[in-house]
Amino acid sequence: MARHIHNAGLDSRSARLKFKDDNIHRQSLGGKLSIGWARGKNGAGRWIARRYLGDEKYTTETIGEADDLADANGDTVLNFDQAQIKARKWSSDVEEKERIAALGPAVTVRIAAHEYLNERSASRDVRSKMNHLLADKALAETKLAALTVDALKQWRASLLDKKWRAGLIERKMTEASARRIVNDVRACLNAAAERHGHKLPPAIREVIRNGLAVPKGSDVDNAREKQILTDADIKRVIDAAEKIDGEKGWGGDLYLMVLVLAATGARFSQVTRLRVADLDVEHGRLMMPPSRKGSRKKEKSAVAVPILDDVLDPLKRAVAGRRGHEPLLLRPHWRRAPGGKFGILEIYARERWGEAHTLKEPWAAIVERAGLKKGTVAYSLRHSSITRSLRKGLPTQLVAKIHDTSVGMLERYYSRFISDALDDLARAALIPLVTAPVAPLRVVER
Repeated sequence: MARHIHNAGLDSRSARLKFKDDNIHRQSLGGKLSIGWARGKNGAGRWIARRYLGDEKYTTETIGEADDLADANGDTVLNFDQAQIKARKWSSDVEEKERIAALGPAVTVRIAAHEYLNERSASRDVRSKMNHLLADKALAETKLAALTVDALKQWRASLLDKKWRAGLIERKMTEASARRIVNDVRACLNAAAERHGHKLPPAIREVIRNGLAVPKGSDVDNAREKQILTDADIKRVIDAAEKIDGEKGWGGDLYLMVLVLAATGARFSQVTRLRVADLDVEHGRLMMPPSRKGSRKKEKSAVAVPILDDVLDPLKRAVAGRRGHEPLLLRPHWRRAPGGKFGILEIYARERWGEAHTLKEPWAAIVERAGLKKGTVAYSLRHSSITRSLRKGLPTQLVAKIHDTSVGMLERYYSRFISDALDDLARAALIPLVTAPVAPLRVVER
């Protein structure tokens, strides 16, 4: 910390008030920085910081009122020592802006969004989420270096005011939907902070974290817990998927998709990227590709997810004779049969699954057939897999690795299940400490 400079004329209010002229009385603080005092209209002085820019040019800033008539409060009214601290902070900010300006054109939120989409060959779902960010034109044109917590909070809050029309019904965005959008936007801005860190202030990550934090009182966590299915519910889902698959002519594709989602707890976007070669028959596992969430430095190696024979066997039949680079899971595409009657369809191709919305319609039919609560989402299979693993006492590091998430996320959203598992483990280690009393012998008289 820089030492305070003493100046008999500026240190005390009585000395300052003796100045008879209206000149700025200056004191060097070292280097290019100086601080000055000038008399104000009401008799009290004001502190003026000045920084030398070179070529006989300066930049100045009034940093507060001097404590000539009012006591110093460290904010708007400053004594000489406090004024020095504030002047040095201002000078440091000016120097940082000069450094960033020398590095070239500033990076805006819009540039960060386009870089994020281009780097990840983003899906339509991710592009849709970025459009929610870019729709706020003022925020989109904001320089990352000038991004504030308040600006991000206001944008996040605005998401819940948005509406869209589904048929004849107008719907408002739910907190859960807003949360999914915010998650991708956070990943986008963090990636930009990593890529352009040399152009950004050190506090940029803290601004992103605090600006996009979940508001207090959010019911997202409760909604997540309500989407956890029992083992019996999951079996009913799989049975319903098999029946609907047969009735609608999916050729086993719908059943296999639901089966793999339930068995692995992976995200839909991960499962759709599985290749035939990712099925490790010998070791009974799937080599699950990592998600595309998070920063670019995220490990890109696949994670081994064990599966049992009831999942392995139908997958073995599905990949028989196919090449290793082909998609493991396919879905049919229908067209009207040539020369057929109206309404008769035939499968003309089987290709890789597309966006998550392609599962929405068949999943709704599965939920209804399985007798689950309306609105149960396919992501419930992931929540259920995570909670089941934690309840079985698996280490959180292993659960996080298998499900391609972090221990921090597990502790934040599944802490109750972690506590229950730890309690069961701790209870298993207990032993009786008190010897059972020996019952006295009874004497039977004859």
